[in-house]
Amino acid sequence: MSDSMNELRGPVRIVGTGLIGTSIGLALTRLGVVVELVDGDPDNALMAERIGAGARLVQLEPQLVVVAVPPDHVGAVIAEQLAQTDAVVTDAASVKGKPLADAKALAEAGDLARYVGSHPMAGSERNGPLAGRADLFEGATWAITPHETSDPAAVELVRRLAEACGARTVELSVPDHDLAVARVSHLPQLMSSLAAGTLVDAPAEHLELSGQGVRDVTRIAASDPGLWTQIVAANSPALSGLLEQIRDELDRLLIALSKEKPNGNYPDDEVTAVLRRGVSGAVRVPGKHGTPHIELVPVLVTIPDRPGQLARLFADAAASGANVEDLRIDHSPGRPVGEVELAVKPASVEQLVEVLTERGWTVHR
Repeated sequence: MSDSMNELRGPVRIVGTGLIGTSIGLALTRLGVVVELVDGDPDNALMAERIGAGARLVQLEPQLVVVAVPPDHVGAVIAEQLAQTDAVVTDAASVKGKPLADAKALAEAGDLARYVGSHPMAGSERNGPLAGRADLFEGATWAITPHETSDPAAVELVRRLAEACGARTVELSVPDHDLAVARVSHLPQLMSSLAAGTLVDAPAEHLELSGQGVRDVTRIAASDPGLWTQIVAANSPALSGLLEQIRDELDRLLIALSKEKPNGNYPDDEVTAVLRRGVSGAVRVPGKHGTPHIELVPVLVTIPDRPGQLARLFADAAASGANVEDLRIDHSPGRPVGEVELAVKPASVEQLVEVLTERGWTVHR
């Protein structure tokens, strides 16, 4: 494999035109790269073509194949594409161990040098080609997971793919990747689903008390159960260890809550320890664009439920010179107003509060 393969020239064949495959196609066609769209569902491929993600019929040998099919089928499609083409093949599956093992069982050993696993860390609760966005990967992390016989030129080509889509890359071994995503993606998904599951039989009057906390925790529980069943099953070794750790923590918490101090109060040492450990973990989550975590100050603004109010708020915040690093919107049912939490750096707080107050906003700190 020559060094000339390092340059991403195309064509790029995308097998699977769901959210990820379509988004890769949109990002590449925006750069003028020829993209071929392949999908077992002709309607999906047609829709992806209509929104500009590529073309269904490209009479050219691909330089690169991106496999973006459901997890259970990734290994077989990798082997199929290695056999049918001379292209470098990568995949976008969120688990790397099972696809690699399946591909090794099905593909010729010599062909596997052209395979390099990868995983763009971006997505949405939505799926299908209409959910695709050309900017989905802008600023996102894209993991690259070469195996022991991956050709270095193939690894570099996959890196060029990620960078062309606007992502920053990190290289990991396959086991390290699967443990990492179990921690930062698969376990949170299950925790969100478990929390949301307790709401199924809740009385309506309980749900009327819902605020931003429950929305934050349960947002990703709306994801596709069929897809996540495959993901969780494929990463069961890494995920099982983390779930056992959570189970041990829950057992300690339950024991602590079942005991009483002589004065009738619950012991708070174990509860406090759990909460403090959570704080220590939360501050380790990187900030935007992968930068180190920075301490932000929330500024709460009451906002009327009328058209144009968000735009006015953002314009007034910009006039203060403060950069809004993050925001959340809480709008409980039945209320004529909502609350917007603007997260800014400590140095910007005073000026932001002053300007917003001068312009008629109700501000809380």
